[in-house]
Amino acid sequence: MPEPKIEAAKATLAELGHGRRPIAFMDSGVGGLPYLESSRAILPGECFVYLADRLGFPYGTKTKAGIEAIVLDRIAAIVDAFDPLALVIACNTASQAALAAARVAHPELAIVGTVPAVKPAALGTRRGVIGVMATEQALVDPYLDDLIASHAPGVRVVRAPAQDLVGFVERSYVSSTPESRRKAVEGPVRLLVAEGADEIVLACTHFLHVAEDISAAARDIASELGRADPISVIDSRLGVARRLKEVLLERDLLGGSQGLPPAGLADGVFLLSGPPPFEEVYSDFARLYRLEGPFSLDRS
Repeated sequence: MPEPKIEAAKATLAELGHGRRPIAFMDSGVGGLPYLESSRAILPGECFVYLADRLGFPYGTKTKAGIEAIVLDRIAAIVDAFDPLALVIACNTASQAALAAARVAHPELAIVGTVPAVKPAALGTRRGVIGVMATEQALVDPYLDDLIASHAPGVRVVRAPAQDLVGFVERSYVSSTPESRRKAVEGPVRLLVAEGADEIVLACTHFLHVAEDISAAARDIASELGRADPISVIDSRLGVARRLKEVLLERDLLGGSQGLPPAGLADGVFLLSGPPPFEEVYSDFARLYRLEGPFSLDRS
């Protein structure tokens, strides 16, 4: 286990990235890791910093003002320590609450947020009913209302709170079984399928870890209810990756393929807020997503 201090993270990143500035991702926890993975696939030669905000987890039960304050604090720490090329707020709840404020606080930094995939769901529905799975805060945020009004007029939108699923992914996913994952996703998926949704929007990045389980549960529940039509499960990770690349190209910040680590090896560092010792599950996630760490974001 490496020394988990931020100085060690900076040294490790400098070695992995051959001195290049990284691209940063942050989330309340491990939810944004699939977004990093999608971006890594279309940005060869870049190195990455990923922050799981262990100290602030979970965001979905906090007020909008509380989330904004936390996110601004974490972004300031990342910028101060790593001077990233760009930063992705790989969390729907945090993006809805704090993206605008973050851009005001850091006008020099390209900041990309995550937006629930309501528009493609509305375009894809055949029944005229879509479902949105999200945290408690994201479901009541006016941002989601505006998104629906703009991109899903005339479409019925069913909202399914799935706050407990966030904690399941964060704490139990690595050691989970198919049966435990099915139990974790069953409630919100059944609600959406029973209400007639044929497009399910994963409006929390944590849910991407169990997207296949959600899809399988939707098929089984639809069959049980006598529905024969297909149900799609969609998210915004590819759109976010493409937008990130566009922003970097606009600013002439892409680094190219020089100095890439061998395929399958780490190309970034995994950070946690709060002091060590860290739970073993975070080391597991770091290995799964080819990141060195975890290291502490804190300077203490």
